[in-house]
Amino acid sequence: MSINMTLRTAGSGLMAAQTGLRAVSDNISNVNTPGYVRKEVEQRPIVVNGVGMGVEVTAIKRVTDQYLQLASYTANSESSRWGVFSEYLDTAQALFGDPSDENFFFNRLDKAYAAFAAAADDPSSSLLRSQSIGNIEDFLSEANRINTQIDELGNTIETRIGGNVERVNELLGQINRLNGDISRAWLIEQDSSGSENIQSGLVDELSGLMSVQVTKRPGGGVDIRSAEGVKLAGDGAATLSYVRTDTTRGYIKVTPAGGIGSTQAIQVPGGEIRGLMDLRDTKLPELSNQLGEFVARASERLNAAHNASSSIPAPSSLNGRLTGLDLATAVSGFTGKSTVAIVDATGVVQHKVEIDFDTSTFTVNGAPGGAFSSATFLADLNIALTPAGSATFTDGALSIAAVGAGRGVAVDEGTSMKAGRQFSHFFGLNDIVRSTGYTTYETGLKSTDPHGFIPGDQIKFTLAQADGKPLQEVAVTVPAGATMADLLTALNDPLTGVGGYGSFTLDANGAMSFKALAPINANLSVNTDATRRGVGGPSISQLFGLGVAERTARADRFEVNARLVADPTKLAFGKLDLTVAAGQPALRPGDGRGALALSASGDVSQLFQAAGSLGDVTMTVSRYASEFGGSIGRDAASAQTRKESAKAVLDEASARRQAVEGVNLDEELVRLTTYQQAFNASARMIQAAKDLFDVLVQMV
Repeated sequence: MSINMTLRTAGSGLMAAQTGLRAVSDNISNVNTPGYVRKEVEQRPIVVNGVGMGVEVTAIKRVTDQYLQLASYTANSESSRWGVFSEYLDTAQALFGDPSDENFFFNRLDKAYAAFAAAADDPSSSLLRSQSIGNIEDFLSEANRINTQIDELGNTIETRIGGNVERVNELLGQINRLNGDISRAWLIEQDSSGSENIQSGLVDELSGLMSVQVTKRPGGGVDIRSAEGVKLAGDGAATLSYVRTDTTRGYIKVTPAGGIGSTQAIQVPGGEIRGLMDLRDTKLPELSNQLGEFVARASERLNAAHNASSSIPAPSSLNGRLTGLDLATAVSGFTGKSTVAIVDATGVVQHKVEIDFDTSTFTVNGAPGGAFSSATFLADLNIALTPAGSATFTDGALSIAAVGAGRGVAVDEGTSMKAGRQFSHFFGLNDIVRSTGYTTYETGLKSTDPHGFIPGDQIKFTLAQADGKPLQEVAVTVPAGATMADLLTALNDPLTGVGGYGSFTLDANGAMSFKALAPINANLSVNTDATRRGVGGPSISQLFGLGVAERTARADRFEVNARLVADPTKLAFGKLDLTVAAGQPALRPGDGRGALALSASGDVSQLFQAAGSLGDVTMTVSRYASEFGGSIGRDAASAQTRKESAKAVLDEASARRQAVEGVNLDEELVRLTTYQQAFNASARMIQAAKDLFDVLVQMV
């Protein structure tokens, strides 16, 4: 071997050792730097004509394990998803108060029942009457507050989703730009580990916001794709946007890099964005819907008891609620009997009309009073009430008034029944709780009844996957066919309706619901609804409670009857007794049976429609309150458990990844010693070559 070859070999070894020392030095100095991945020097021997000519550094590479990286990305997505889900659900749970506190939301209704029970023992007490009214007002206002704050929480979440999507766009842009830096470094065989470390940290942050697929590029850097494979970064950065309206579920859509190509919706199965979207579009609406269902049914039971009772003295008129129906349709389908009585100031019956819905006849003061039909009911009722009273039906509301000074109207519900409600209750003639909109959706309509909606009007639906990704928008036109069966046929048409994804049905109480077809199990939202039942009447979605917006707003609509707030003595604490002898009071002062019925209304079983975590169930209001309160706690506890489980998986994945990628000082010291020795050996070889050269020069 020539001296020149010896120097060249030793020099290559010296350079390789220096490169190794620099890599070890970087590793040791960054031992506590977050996101730093240790480096290793790759080298190979230089061989010329079968003879070793030294060593060369081929690359300085980060020590990574692709499987562990991908596992940590997945674990990070799940941990972030359930972390934010648990955080906000815990906030929502806190809105209802502490179950051990007397001001817990579900305890407020018990206070109202207790106040009515106390008033039953002393019906003349103005204080007890005022307390009864105040407790119901407190319960309803608290429900309103909770629902409003749930809505505000949803708006906060929506803002956070928008901020996260903006951050995702920033990360995609930065990751894409670093791809260029890394590729150029690879091309000229320079150290790209600094850029790769920064890029890895950005990908870690991105995986916490949304689940992504990450693959290495052959020329350096990474490609980022959505869960279903839509490219988000690599050869340019795509732009994500969050799409949502007040009536439809939210989803994420992607505009390809440079705006080239069509915009498309993507799946986001994990990450903080997924957790926030699940809260905004599923969990919080379910909570609001269940709150509305609970308050509606509690109010229904109070109203049922109040309509079956009367104040003493009886009010001069009973004014009903908006039914959303025309009178002929509203009266059709009633069974049993009900009695309307006109009484004087002392409670003595002056005029009595018994309505027999089974035979469609009136009995007036015990004598046959003629027949009626659903079409002529109002006119025939007025004839039967004359001269002691009158009835009107305006804008969907029935009213009955007494004629004559000091006279009042009282109703004996009897055996009358339609859609689970008795006559006065169905029309809301003597409601204790009023609503500013439609809150219960058992309309009593049958498939043979006229639907009443104006032909040609349209309702538009959006059908979406469980994660909000849209499937189809459908515009259904109200048909010329007049019956509910015709309307259902139009809604369920497989081409122009929702028939491709599910179907609408009408149950025995006239409640309409949508059932999705498996395996898609599409979610249905009401996009817009321009339908009206008659002039100024309710829309299809209002009357039947279709769509998230309609259902979640219910809890805000309840208030105590203003007439009773102004004068608590008008509370219906007595009962009309039609068994008394002629000339004897049918309403007697001191009667507390109505108050007792109000206090026991929470123990009457009734049907609750599916809402939140509960399906269609028949139980008492008090039992439902316990189930509802328990489900809120269980959901929050379940979310906390999933959060902790996901965090444990993330910790394990991170620990294993760190074991591979992190700096071990003991190992680095061994490498440092090895490179130092290699450096010294190369230096000694150079010194030996120099000494040999000096001897040769002296010999010459």
